[in-house]
Amino acid sequence: MSDVITENTTHQRLITLLTREGARYRAIDHEAVGKCEAVSAIRGTALGQGAKALVCKVKGNGVNQHVLAILAADLQADLSLLATRLGGLRASLASPVEVDSLTGCVFGAIPPFSFHPQLKLVADPQLFDRFDEIAFNAGVLEQSIVLATEDYLRIARPELIAFARPR
Repeated sequence: MSDVITENTTHQRLITLLTREGARYRAIDHEAVGKCEAVSAIRGTALGQGAKALVCKVKGNGVNQHVLAILAADLQADLSLLATRLGGLRASLASPVEVDSLTGCVFGAIPPFSFHPQLKLVADPQLFDRFDEIAFNAGVLEQSIVLATEDYLRIARPELIAFARPR
C-alpha cells in the first residue's frame, strides 16, 4: 500500500467514516490489478459482490448532473436507462480529469461513497440482493474493503435506481 496516504485522501476519509459509524468491514492489502475478476479472486469474494463505481455525466431535459453510479461487478451499466431514471436524456462516463476532481481517485480505485457535494450517489439494488457483504477498492488500487451490505446502505444512503443489465 502507498506510504503517501494522508488524512485528506479519499482512502483515509473512507476508513475514518467506516470506523466512526461502527461498520463491520475488513481491509485487504493486495497488488494493484485492473480487472474485476482478478481482484475478486485476490479478495476471495464472488464477482457479483464487487461494487463497481462509475462516474457519469447525466444531461438533457434540464438535467446536468455528475453521478457516482454503483453496480455489481458482474453486471453492465445501461447508461441510457440511468439517464432516463434520473430525468435526463443521455449519460456518459466522465473524463479522467472529472473523475479525479470529483473523487480524488484513479479509475478502478473509486469506492462506492461520494465525498463531493456535486457527485450524486446512486446504486443498482441488484448489488445488495445476493450477498451479505460487498467488496470494493478503498480509494487506492492496493487495498480493498469487504463491508457488510446493511452497513453500506446505512452509512452511504445511495439512491436506489435499477440501471444494470447482465454482461
